[in-house]
Amino acid sequence: MRISFIIPVYNRPDEVRELLESLCLQTDKDFDVFVVEDGSSVRCETVCNEFSDRLDIHYFFKENSGPGQSRNYGAERAGGDLLIVLDSDVVMPQGYVENVKREVEREDTDAFGGPDRAHDSFSDLQKAINYSMTSFLTTGGIRGGKKKLDKFYPRSFNMGIKKEVYHALGGFSKMRFGEDIDFSIRIFKAGYRCRLFPEAWVWHKRRTDMKKFFRQVFNSGIARINLYKKYPDSLKLVHLLPMVFTVGVVALVLTSAVGRVLMAYAGGMCWYPLAALPWVPILLYAVAVFLDSTIRNRSVTIGVYSIGASFVQLMGYGFGFISAWWRRCVRKDAEFSAFDKTFYN
Repeated sequence: MRISFIIPVYNRPDEVRELLESLCLQTDKDFDVFVVEDGSSVRCETVCNEFSDRLDIHYFFKENSGPGQSRNYGAERAGGDLLIVLDSDVVMPQGYVENVKREVEREDTDAFGGPDRAHDSFSDLQKAINYSMTSFLTTGGIRGGKKKLDKFYPRSFNMGIKKEVYHALGGFSKMRFGEDIDFSIRIFKAGYRCRLFPEAWVWHKRRTDMKKFFRQVFNSGIARINLYKKYPDSLKLVHLLPMVFTVGVVALVLTSAVGRVLMAYAGGMCWYPLAALPWVPILLYAVAVFLDSTIRNRSVTIGVYSIGASFVQLMGYGFGFISAWWRRCVRKDAEFSAFDKTFYN
């Protein structure tokens, strides 16, 4: 079984270098690599050329059209039996290819996805963001895995699919955001077999600061409504949890503010509970995140950062979801997304 890795990239030559170096260290080297530069102003062609004597690597440059169309561009040129899509900001453990082949041989499948982890070299903030994206206390249960509230949908940072299945489904759609979930939905709807490969994990850097992270999850919330408009049965109760969390936090903060106003203008300490009690569930959640992350990461600092990352993750997604619901379901606007100009940043 021959594997073709497809890697869309936009202005990330340094990260591509790390990914290619990790591919050179694979214990099973029966694969080729297709790097598709999506209209970058800072190209990685020179970096790719450095690996031409160690990898069967193919570099392409095209006009910017988004990650989904760049993956399709690479898939059209790939010759492998199994296509594996990676984000440019991942790093592979040495046994990744070997583990994928072993799992496919154990039980044949049409498509698969693998989990992600935080590397020891990641910054504390990156580890906190990784925690917020994988913890069952946030949306880890929604995104799927061993502990999940919904079935596992492969994500494009680490997704494999048979070549014939990829082309039978027409590849990724033209959605700018949520295109990987759209693809996963179509995999299931077409009746293909899709599984989680627990041992086919990667180190995933994700975003490097809270502002970029907020933009990412805000667009994810918008994408969920866009997907709902395409596939009404794809929206499950668990997908509403970040929105419920967001509305709940805002309502509690507003209740506390009303209590403070009443204390100031109406007088008396009888209004104190109205000002203080709303913060109790918020603080309890923050403490739960802090303790869980601190234990998992063995770092108090990461535990503290994880509180902020978890609130950004849930509320950024929640605000994006609410914004898209209002525009698409109430105002009947067309499909949209936000922060397009900084999509890859």
